[in-house]
Amino acid sequence: MPNRTPSDHALSTWRTADCVCLDVDCTVTQGDGLDLLAMSMGCYDRISGLSDQAQDGSMNLSDTLEERLRIINCTPDDLRRFVETYPPESRMTKGIVNLIKVLQKRGVAVYLISGSFRELILPLAKYLGVPKENVYANRMAWQWDDDTGQPTRLVGFDPSQPTSSNGGKIRAISKIREDNPYNTVVMIGDGITDLEAVRSSEGADLFIGYGGVVERSAVKEAAEWFVYDHDDLTRALKQSRVAMVGSSALACAMVPMLCHNVLQDEQFDNTVMMWVHDAAHVHEGRTILDIINQDHQNPKELPGVHLGDNLVASGNLEEVAKDADVLVFCAPHESMHSITRRLMGKVKRDAIAISLVKGMRVGRDGPQLISQMIRKNLNLDCSVLIGGNVASDLGNKELSEAVIASSSREMGAVFRKLFQTSYFYVDILQDVAGAEMCGTLKNIVALAVGIVDGLDYGCNAKAVVMRQGLTEMRKFAKTLYPNVRNETFFESCGLGDLITTCLGGRNHATAEAWTRAWKSGAPKTWTKLEEEILGGQRLQGVATSNEVQEVMRVRGWESTYPLFSTVNRIINGRVEPSQILHFCQANGIQTTNEDDDDTTIIPAARAPKAKPHPQPGVNSSSKVAETSHYHDPGGTEVYRPHVAPVNPIFVETDNLAAAAAAAAAAAAAAAVLLHVLIS
Repeated sequence: MPNRTPSDHALSTWRTADCVCLDVDCTVTQGDGLDLLAMSMGCYDRISGLSDQAQDGSMNLSDTLEERLRIINCTPDDLRRFVETYPPESRMTKGIVNLIKVLQKRGVAVYLISGSFRELILPLAKYLGVPKENVYANRMAWQWDDDTGQPTRLVGFDPSQPTSSNGGKIRAISKIREDNPYNTVVMIGDGITDLEAVRSSEGADLFIGYGGVVERSAVKEAAEWFVYDHDDLTRALKQSRVAMVGSSALACAMVPMLCHNVLQDEQFDNTVMMWVHDAAHVHEGRTILDIINQDHQNPKELPGVHLGDNLVASGNLEEVAKDADVLVFCAPHESMHSITRRLMGKVKRDAIAISLVKGMRVGRDGPQLISQMIRKNLNLDCSVLIGGNVASDLGNKELSEAVIASSSREMGAVFRKLFQTSYFYVDILQDVAGAEMCGTLKNIVALAVGIVDGLDYGCNAKAVVMRQGLTEMRKFAKTLYPNVRNETFFESCGLGDLITTCLGGRNHATAEAWTRAWKSGAPKTWTKLEEEILGGQRLQGVATSNEVQEVMRVRGWESTYPLFSTVNRIINGRVEPSQILHFCQANGIQTTNEDDDDTTIIPAARAPKAKPHPQPGVNSSSKVAETSHYHDPGGTEVYRPHVAPVNPIFVETDNLAAAAAAAAAAAAAAAVLLHVLIS
């Protein structure tokens, strides 16, 4: 009995193949090409049976080819008439066109390997979209007319081609493997010569027998998997299931891309799952879960945006993740540790993951990026998608872009299939840590710019803060992860995301509102503003600032990152918001709570530094001018000395070469930022 049901080995090999080689006659086409050519020339009776003898192994292939060509004795004009009479589309076996199309969409290389002739096969390859360099077949030998330079008479075939004699398909596959870095090669065919291709270490990893045209008993019994319909092979190709872990505004902006793209590519299952963390939340008399599944919208997070008819939401995290082949994480970064802990041992071992989360976790072992957390807790390869994107703009399908940072370009290409659309451009880079650090740190800079706007300062001040922010982002990232690339900071995950977040993101908007409330004399807490502006969602920038500050405190880096340190002191009520313009004095700023013992926020006192040389236009005799009132976020009125302003461009450094390099790198960013801000 033929093996109609594939073994686990056969199915796994088929699904992971990166190269598929197809026999042509009676596998791709409904019959033998040479027999059909002989029929068109009226000599079929004289060659009938010769091809079967070659396929059954009862006659030497080289002798068979020579004898058949001698009988046919065609001319170039005969070949042209043959192709016109029997066009490729009329000769295809059932399901073969779709199978090749699906394989190529999955990135699988398709080759045609035949003991027949290129002159007959190249029109088929063109119709199927198989490159001519992926055709391995024999060549006819012609006598050429000296006067016209045209071939006139068939004189045999070229014996130097790999497929000109027995064992030719093994030689062809060996050559393919020699020229290309394929890991897994599958051979599909109907004859003994095809079966032989798997019986050598240099040949294919799997042979699949095909009996849709001719059923050969020796092939049927020996094949590890035998099919009569190419559609069986197409259906057996793994369709990856995609799951979105999270239902935030950004998740709801990204999931329509997933829902659309899985329907366009047979590599993916048509249904996208989504985990809704607040499934029981009631909105206008209905739960959010019911609204998403029935109306395909999330009015709480992103009202008015259609999520996709093929989206299925669930409040059960484990149920959503357990069968997923592709896990897309898009949840608040402070929730990711508990999410990944819940999923430990409950996801597929061969699943892949991508994180859209911006932030880090600081534990006893130091800082941990979200992608690192996913790798550690779930043992999954994890890429990241980072870009300058506001959820509402994405939901409205406005032009946007992002980068996918992945350990390999092949993995990145899979995720690009899922996310790229006509309005969302995706590029691939291989700097996961760099992209993720950009997405994490830019939220701190956005808080700074929001504070500047809340104080009603202009573009000059914002440009200074953004330039310094980009400089500190780059330095902090490269200090923690030395392999981070400089170019990453000028990708959409770096400069693009920074500009978007500082001009229109939620961190900027909330920081501006927080500053204006302080300025009005009626300060509000961050929690209150999260409720008013974000509908109760957590503000990522504040949490990230505290986490980054803890890293800097433990390692003694506060003075190295004056803007980051100043922002953290402001948002925690240690100094007043106006000190944002004096971030270069970060070491010397006194706090509003002099007796506070919370050393996780305020670094230990330092000996005063030597006074720098006066800068042009700066009053070197500036002293503490006056005492001012300040209301901290908790409502307590305190007094602190008002620090006279200093030149915000002057930064002390003990390494002039490093300072020059940093200034040069920052100058390019400043030019772009200023152009955007001024225009």
